[in-house]
Amino acid sequence: MATLKYSRQREAIKEYLAKTKEHPTADTVYMHIREQYPNISLGTVYRNLNLLVSQGEIIKINCNDSSDRFDGNPEPHYHFICNECNRVMDLEMESIDHINKIAGAGFEGKIEGNVTFFHGLCPDCNKGDH
Repeated sequence: MATLKYSRQREAIKEYLAKTKEHPTADTVYMHIREQYPNISLGTVYRNLNLLVSQGEIIKINCNDSSDRFDGNPEPHYHFICNECNRVMDLEMESIDHINKIAGAGFEGKIEGNVTFFHGLCPDCNKGDH
């Protein structure tokens, strides 16, 4: 695999995602990165986000509203997506990876993983704050 050239802009994107728990869209990442790099294009942000996803350094989350959200924590964990405001939140919970064994019991192929999203109302929408 070819060595990837260092990019300050890519590092800034990665650092921003590592610091936020908000799971921002590409547009939100772009707005924040423009504060540091005013001449950066939205296309450059998209390319770098997709590159970071392909390298396993960040996670892309497909949401209900057909927007992609990005998570700077590539470690396996679970997400909650609000059905009302589309907020994405990390869920602190024990692993349910044993579901791979359950799914594989009646399957002749090989289960190598899963992506699990939980849906409902976030705390704010549940209280009627939205």
